[in-house]
Amino acid sequence: MKYVINNCTDAHWNMAHDEFLLEGLRDTVFSLWQNAPAVIIGLNQSAYAEVNLPYLEAGGIKLARRVTGGGAVYHDLGNLNYSIAGPAREVENYYDLMADALRRLGLPAERTGRNDILVDGLKCSGWAKRLSKDRMMIHGTLMWDVNLEVLTEALAVTGSKLSAAGIASVRSRVCNLRSLLPQFKTVEEFRDALHWILAGADGEIGLTDAQKAEITHQTQQKFATWEWIYGRSPKTEFKSTKKFPCGTITAHYTLTHGVFSELDFTGDFIGNRPAQELAARVIGHKQEDILKESVGDYFDNLQAAELLRFIMKLN
Repeated sequence: MKYVINNCTDAHWNMAHDEFLLEGLRDTVFSLWQNAPAVIIGLNQSAYAEVNLPYLEAGGIKLARRVTGGGAVYHDLGNLNYSIAGPAREVENYYDLMADALRRLGLPAERTGRNDILVDGLKCSGWAKRLSKDRMMIHGTLMWDVNLEVLTEALAVTGSKLSAAGIASVRSRVCNLRSLLPQFKTVEEFRDALHWILAGADGEIGLTDAQKAEITHQTQQKFATWEWIYGRSPKTEFKSTKKFPCGTITAHYTLTHGVFSELDFTGDFIGNRPAQELAARVIGHKQEDILKESVGDYFDNLQAAELLRFIMKLN
């Protein structure tokens, strides 16, 4: 199978690159690639409900949305990702390709369930797929030496943080491949071995400068935008409560496609004007638009940035 080399580690660019493999080429190709720390959510997921956004912000972990369904995954440079794209009639025969490759490296790998690859009953890979006209793409992860602690925290939904037992449970169900493949000292050696198995005698498809520019354009216009990452989020409901000097505030709100569709403030707080006036003003706007409001008129001595952090559960 022919291959496309991708040395970029920017999650947004790599999501655009995957889309290009699916829609911009005619050959059957594969690519092995990595991301710097990032969480990748599925096409149909809510960025607000599936990811620990405060943890991502604090750790400088990028959030990206892919063009395939499935659940949220954490990537770092201890993770190796693969993408396979081509005519659907061919790619449908490749569902077992990565499990087969791992078996050739000596692991008892098996594809199971909807989209998992297990080794000795532990998950080391998950994958998703997308059909576009007559072409199909499957792409997935291979956990080589992923930071499992960061993975668990990044995917813990705000407000229902996993307990120590929960973290232990997650770790007990997944595995890093590094300890199972001692013949490879680095993820680069592992990647090169997989590359040799998948490519065989086929050569590289080198992307032209124009094609790379097209991917960069899609990154900037789609995959790195608020509209794509957050704005595609389906209706998601929240409740947040905190005690401030002005009193206790409880915010009940709903985000639909990333903007307030419902907002209600309750509590024993004091202020010069009814808080529902503020709620009515921000309906239809992003959370960040609260920064434009005179919040202190509704909650004594409260700054807009404080209210925003409270609503976004960043405190």
